[in-house]
Amino acid sequence: MKRVFLIVLDSFGIGEMPDAAAYGDAGSNTLRSVAKSPYFNMPNMSRMGLFELDGVDVSAKVRTVGSDVSAAEQIVSDVSIGSCARMTERSAGKDTTTGHWEIAGLISESPMPVFPDGFPREVIEKFEHLTGRKVLCNRPYSGTAVIEDYGREHMDTGALIVYTSADSVFQIAAHEEIVSVPQLYGYCETAREMLAGEYGVGRVIARPFIGEPGHFIRTSRRHDYSLLPPKDTMLDLLKSAGYAVIGVGKINDIFAGKGITEFVRTSGNEEGIDRTLAYMDRDFEGLCFVNLVDFDMLYGHRNDVDGYAKALAYFDERLPEITAKMRPEDILMITADHGCDPGTLSTDHSREYTPLILYGEPVPAGVNFGTRSTFADIGATVLQYFQIPSRIEGEPLF
Repeated sequence: MKRVFLIVLDSFGIGEMPDAAAYGDAGSNTLRSVAKSPYFNMPNMSRMGLFELDGVDVSAKVRTVGSDVSAAEQIVSDVSIGSCARMTERSAGKDTTTGHWEIAGLISESPMPVFPDGFPREVIEKFEHLTGRKVLCNRPYSGTAVIEDYGREHMDTGALIVYTSADSVFQIAAHEEIVSVPQLYGYCETAREMLAGEYGVGRVIARPFIGEPGHFIRTSRRHDYSLLPPKDTMLDLLKSAGYAVIGVGKINDIFAGKGITEFVRTSGNEEGIDRTLAYMDRDFEGLCFVNLVDFDMLYGHRNDVDGYAKALAYFDERLPEITAKMRPEDILMITADHGCDPGTLSTDHSREYTPLILYGEPVPAGVNFGTRSTFADIGATVLQYFQIPSRIEGEPLF
């Protein structure tokens, strides 16, 4: 009974891509930034090959093994229990949807639209007409700052806080006591239907929050509404072949349910790992596709280097629980969808290479598969393992 557990460490980039400057991301390196934190500790990922990836500075391993760089170099030279590859994003963009779609074999030739000056007046007026509520803000903003700056006015007037970022997103924030969560979801569905063509953003995101002015807190009831993938991905091919395609976290939202047979949303990394472990105890044949969002949402976008490092250390600490539940025909794949370097001035995603770590009895151990030309090699590898003819971009690693 073949199973693949594909875990996305959301935003865990490992260094700028050659075209990073065109995206405003020259010098970005999420791994390098977090490795400087005293809380960085990833011995299990290290043993699987994290520091054998092309372009990864061995000194980043010092935090894992101590202060002796020569010791780090020695451990890197040891045979890894897993295999690795450095993944290149071929799509135009650096957002969550584009990254996940490419992992699943769908290359986005054109970037999704962004709105650095806010959405055009005609878009906002149509949204106000359809929802019966006025709009506040309408410009790029930090998700935590926007509720502090507009939360009181929102509570006084009932107007919706609409904002965007450097990514292709239309975000709607509302206090749960002013706009119920089901109402907010309904407004997001309205926006999703409305935003098409030249205004077809990658995601509409519900951002509910609670609290009082000066003490607002975003809740875990965030919900993403993505565009429907325009072509079939590895998820559709697996599902059509009769395999399970299980989404954990925001995977179902990212693919708008297309190709998914079962899903569960999660409140953060801890629950995402717990849900994954629960699925590992179940008998199924197919793919369990997991997104762990806290790295990006809580730490990358907030420039919290230590928080990001602690989250990575927590994942690494729980990794043995995952490997202990693996069966002889299971494959574990750990990757990312883009970068979000918390050590730069930017609070947005960064155009970076991403890691791919592979582990399991069917995987050749200790192999560096080099720098790949597309994230889609991941999807191609999954389809190859299930012996499904691939109609997607990408080449299998083995």
